[in-house]
Amino acid sequence: MRTRPLKVALLGCGVVGSEVARIMTTHADDLAQRIGAPVELAGVAVRRPSKVREGITPGLVTTDATALVKRGDIDVVVEVIGGIEPARTLITTALEHGASVVSANKALLAQDGAALHAAAEEHGRDLYYEAAVAGAIPLIRPLRESLAGDKVNRVLGIVNGTTNFILDKMDSTGAGYQEALDEATALGYAEADPTADVEGFDAAAKAAILAGIAFHTRVRLDDVYREGMTEVTAADFRSATEMGCTIKLLAICERAADGGSVTARVHPAMIPLSHPLASVRGAYNAVFVESDAAGQLMFYGPGAGGSPTASAVLGDLVAVCRNRLSGATGPGESAYAALPVSPMGEVVTRYHISLDVADKPGVLAQVATVFAEHGVSIDTVRQQGKDGEASLVVVTHRASDASLSGTVEALRKLDTVRGVASIMRVEGE
Repeated sequence: MRTRPLKVALLGCGVVGSEVARIMTTHADDLAQRIGAPVELAGVAVRRPSKVREGITPGLVTTDATALVKRGDIDVVVEVIGGIEPARTLITTALEHGASVVSANKALLAQDGAALHAAAEEHGRDLYYEAAVAGAIPLIRPLRESLAGDKVNRVLGIVNGTTNFILDKMDSTGAGYQEALDEATALGYAEADPTADVEGFDAAAKAAILAGIAFHTRVRLDDVYREGMTEVTAADFRSATEMGCTIKLLAICERAADGGSVTARVHPAMIPLSHPLASVRGAYNAVFVESDAAGQLMFYGPGAGGSPTASAVLGDLVAVCRNRLSGATGPGESAYAALPVSPMGEVVTRYHISLDVADKPGVLAQVATVFAEHGVSIDTVRQQGKDGEASLVVVTHRASDASLSGTVEALRKLDTVRGVASIMRVEGE
């Protein structure tokens, strides 16, 4: 074993960063044996140096992150500060000065992953980011390495623990959205401002990363269709139950049937109770991968939190340190396929539409005619009426988003349709 330690700079020492530092210290001997050399925490960049950080020598703490990553003796920079800037500049500076990088920054990678990969390749260094998607769940490495010889056709997953907790609570207790969100906040699953989670921004960034790796194509955050879950109601869950389904906020990355394009999207969807993702409860994450040779694979576990995310960071740290010792680098960006990303309007799926209609003869015939005129085939219809008003629930066969949008627009113009109560996609067949 080499006795000279590999030096690690840590950018950020919050929930995840402090746990990374703790594991590096408490498991130092084991990490050294696994890597083939000791690892030494050489500096920790923070915004508030006066804060007491248990287990971290005060002399290691600095507010000058730029100076830290420019040090010529740093082997690996671990970035867990999040956001776009200064993280982007710090990572590129670290690569320019000879350090490999381990990051958990999903937002940055979804927006500028191509540029970061190019910088890593230019300087012959590693860029690893297992912790950017689904916390402790090994997902990026299996897609990038274990399935490198296979053809991945679909990635379907629950990649945000906060939203899954809220939807699971609504499903199991009948609670409304706000009530479930309040409980998630009280338990620490939701941030004071939960917008990034409940509006799907967090999941969309992860979908961009997963699609890029799975399909060997550059997929940016702007390419991902995003729809939040704030409009999901208790009534939607009752409808799902009647269909033998539940509702999840899903990240869906698909290769077109002809192989000529891909799609990436995030939105609430009904999934059958028989599907493995339907049983994912609480704040857990799970990702379902479908490929030609391996078939169907499911990855499940805690998707967030200090310890789970730190576990993924440390796994990358070990891999990168091994590469440093051997003088090699791991796999970089694979974007050779360069497939176009199709717009949401071309996505084909099933739909569940709930309409408020007049309770009188001929309404169903009018509604069915509108669906037929727009080329949308109906699978099932359920109607309930009382006191001159009725609820009409239509479940379609597979249809494009564009054709369904045209159908709904035409339905709103019917005098007998009082309103469109809800529209939800049905996935996971």
